[in-house]
Formats: sequence, structure tokens, C-alpha cells
Amino acid sequence: MDRTGTQIDHIDRSIIEQLQRDGRVPYTRLGAAVGLSEAAVRQRVQRLTDAGVMQVVAVTNPLSHGKRRMAMIGVRTEGPTDDIAKTLQSMPDIDYLVVTAGTYDLMAEVVVESDLALLDLTNRMRAVPGVRNTETFIYLDLVKQTFTWGAH
Repeated sequence: MDRTGTQIDHIDRSIIEQLQRDGRVPYTRLGAAVGLSEAAVRQRVQRLTDAGVMQVVAVTNPLSHGKRRMAMIGVRTEGPTDDIAKTLQSMPDIDYLVVTAGTYDLMAEVVVESDLALLDLTNRMRAVPGVRNTETFIYLDLVKQTFTWGAH
């Protein structure tokens, strides 16, 4: 069982791995790769998607469409993080937000148009009740980005 509570087997894992390699693979070829019919693999993909086990999405390079600054922002908080995380989650400039253990209570990945937009965002983040401080780690180069974590 995965963390969504959905039972997944070795065929589901194989489907996920195939889709991580090529999310546009036709169901006929996907079925052949995992030993199922087109209809059966289509059903499994739908079940895995509906259960929130996976998503099939297009991944873009933000720098190729006008965004010029990528950064990770560490956030230290006071008290529970739930309300703070909900507020930060609603900010459209934040693309990725996780609750962490360690030096920072939350980590937010952001992609913005400019340094001025990054400054505006960090000021809005610091104004959220419960945010003690932030530390921004500006990306100088994106060396590796992968989404092939596997399903094991």
C-alpha cells in the first residue's frame, strides 16, 4: 500500500516507471510493455490517477518562458505550521512547499520574473503571522532535475 492508502502492485509500479520515462506513450505500447491489454492498462492508469498515486503532467523549463529567477526559500516559524503553510500555499509565486524537520520549518521553491519580484515575495512571506524569518537560496544554475523516482 502506498501513502495514499491505495494498494499498488508490481504492474502498477511498472506502469508508473514507463510513464515517468515518457508520459505520452500510447496505451497500446504501455500495455505491451507491462503485459496488459490496452483497456486494462487504461483502467489502471485511471485508477492510479484518481487515487492521487500519480499525475501525468508536462514539465516546463521556467527560464524558457520569461521567468528569470529561481530560488529555494527556507522559512523559520513560531508555533504550529499548519496555518502558515496554508497561507504560503495560496501564494501563486510559490511552486513547491514542504514542511521539514531541521533548521527550517518550511521550504518553498519559487520561480519569479526578477529580483524585484523575489524581494516582493519574500516581504509578503515575512508578513505572514508566525513567520519568524526567511533565508533565500538563489539558484545560479539548474544542474539536474529529475522526476523518475520510481515506484518502489
